[in-house]
Amino acid sequence: MYISAKVDYAVRALCTLADAGDHPVTAEALAQSQGLPAKFLESILNDMRRAGLLVSQRGAEGGYRLARAASEISVADVIRPLDGPLAEVRGLRPEAANYEGSAEHLRDVWVAVRASLRAVLEQVTIADIVSGRLPKSVQKLTTDPDAWLSH
Repeated sequence: MYISAKVDYAVRALCTLADAGDHPVTAEALAQSQGLPAKFLESILNDMRRAGLLVSQRGAEGGYRLARAASEISVADVIRPLDGPLAEVRGLRPEAANYEGSAEHLRDVWVAVRASLRAVLEQVTIADIVSGRLPKSVQKLTTDPDAWLSH
């Protein structure tokens, strides 16, 4: 799976906002806190606001806040509005792909890949990341030494 800079920056910004509680944080302060490019982050924040993940407040005390509790925002909730579905095959949902002959069962593989991504990305919330208390099933995946190796 390719994780875009847009998604990486968005999750980092949301973690910072979760840490800030109910206090609005400016885009500039978010960018500085995570070492992110401010203009690009501003665009990402606007996309997340349109997706209902953030609320913005204007004025001297303005900035961004989470639209709902960090425990209610999964990583998948961040990915979908920024990059689209978690898994696609040639622009199609995995279940819509059709194969014949010796590749007939390839669709099952792509559906399983999507299910695997969902098992992590829909379970892990922004609050989990900030607290460092990831779901047990996710923690277990990180204990496999092979998970840390590039192939």
